[in-house]
Formats: sequence, structure tokens, C-alpha cells
Amino acid sequence: MKFRRKAEAAPASTDDVVDPSAVDEAAGSPAAPAGAGGGASAGPRDVSEVEGDGIERADLGSLLVPAIAERELRLQVDEKSGQVRAVMLAGADGACEFQAFAAPRNGDLWSDVRPQIAEDMVRRGGAATEREGRWGTELVCQMPVRRPDGTTATQPSRILGINGDRWMLRASFLGRPALDPDSTTEWEDALAQVVVRRGEQAMPVGEPLPVTLPDDARRVR
Repeated sequence: MKFRRKAEAAPASTDDVVDPSAVDEAAGSPAAPAGAGGGASAGPRDVSEVEGDGIERADLGSLLVPAIAERELRLQVDEKSGQVRAVMLAGADGACEFQAFAAPRNGDLWSDVRPQIAEDMVRRGGAATEREGRWGTELVCQMPVRRPDGTTATQPSRILGINGDRWMLRASFLGRPALDPDSTTEWEDALAQVVVRRGEQAMPVGEPLPVTLPDDARRVR
């Protein structure tokens, strides 16, 4: 597995708009299947579904990512703390950044946070509209950004959330998969191969699941 390690600070995201007022319980009724509409088999999957399948995956703690053709796994790391700030699959025509969050059992965290993300986009001068996609309702966003030369541009993105077994995986597509989702389904196929390891500990709903840097990636400079 080849990694690219980046030390720059992560760009502004919508992580902080999740309401952490509730606490998820580590035990209770049977878990809900992963995915908003396709069921667990559609992926992304919970770690309990892939144990012993023999597939080698990069172990990032809460995220397990296999080698995916024509996609490079990139980790954005805070050099001072050593913490992974962003996980991204990058390709020639775009990228997909993703992160897992603690969620209530049998809940629909994505439906709760989606309006907050849209409101945050508008508050920062952007726009967000909804569309129906592979995993249910998505946000198609346009955000003004400033180039290094001082000029402004609009950065398109497509944000979606996938409800799993006491977790929600949020993903942001950039580049062509954001602009032309119907013709870039291979990017969704790549995201579907991601595995989430929630852990048994109780966590506030909406709290990011910890991501760790693999030992082989620590040696990259």
C-alpha cells in the first residue's frame, strides 16, 4: 500500500456543525445495516462484515482502506501533533475525502446534519442544493475560494453521508465526480470499498472517530 503524506493544514470543513449533544450507547438493540438505501452489502461496510475475508487494507484506526486501482490514498497530517486531519483518495480527475463519525444505533444522523451543512455553506458565501444519489440524498455545493494569486474561483463539491452500525461516513467528492456524478460512478465504487471500525466505546453522537497513522506511513518524509 502506497501512501502520500501531506503536512499542510486541512481546509475548512463542515465537521464542527454536527451536534454532539447526545451520547451513543455501546450496547443495545441489533445494529442497523450500513448505507442509506442499498443495505450493508452495497458498502461501505462495517468491520464485522469483512473479518477474515483475506483482503489487505491500510489500517487507519477507524477506517480500513484497500488498495484501489488508479486511486492514491493520501493522509493529511498535522506535523506538530502527528494526528491525521484528513483521509483522501486521489485520482487523475478528482478526489474523495472521507471521515467517520459516531452515530446513534438505528438512527439517521445524515438526515440530521445535512441541513446544518447546507446552512454552513450558505453562511460562508456558498450554495448547496440536494440531489438523490446512490446512498440517498446528497448535497451539491458551490464554495467561493481564493487562489494563491489573489483571484477568486468557485470550488464545486458533492457531499454525502452513509449511515452504518453506530457510525456515519461522510464523504466529499471534488473535481469531476462532483461536476458529473452520473458519468463517474467508479468514484462511488471506490468509496464503497472503505470499511469502518466503530469500536465499542461510548462516544458523543457526531464526534469524529479517531484516525491513526500507519507505521509504514510514519516513515514517509
